[in-house]
Amino acid sequence: MAYLSKYCTGCSEERLFEQFHAEPVGCPDVPDGDCQEWACTMCGDALIIGLPLRAQASRASTSQAA
Repeated sequence: MAYLSKYCTGCSEERLFEQFHAEPVGCPDVPDGDCQEWACTMCGDALIIGLPLRAQASRASTSQAA
């Protein structure tokens, strides 16, 4: 299991967070990479780190800028 120490808003202090889908290829949202979903080991508050950009979102931004 992967752990990360971050500030938890639910606990109002620094806590350990664990990855929801720590095993490789275990995340349904990012099947070929690391899961961005983490949970506080004390209260369960969620933390999402480094959401991947979707190609469709990038194309939509580019076409609106033009």
